[in-house]
Amino acid sequence: MNKYDIEKELYTLDFLALDLHLYLNTHPNDREALAEYNKVAALAAQARKKYEEHFGPLHSFRCPAGEHEWNWLSEYSPWEKEFNWSFDDGGEN
Repeated sequence: MNKYDIEKELYTLDFLALDLHLYLNTHPNDREALAEYNKVAALAAQARKKYEEHFGPLHSFRCPAGEHEWNWLSEYSPWEKEFNWSFDDGGEN
């Protein structure tokens, strides 16, 4: 997997986790939704770990002192075109 594939996987899983979280706010006894939320949250954690192992931390507060230089967003930032990609064609915008 390349960087953009892992990012898409992570952001898709994070979106799904948030959607399930909101659903569970109004349906707290839905055991199937809770199980799905736990599954998706675990998959997102794995994707986040995979990304950070290969490409460095996603957030400054996840960057342990002394382990990485202070360049956690040196390649691109969320507001730059390179950060945004399309689900339609599987590539960048």
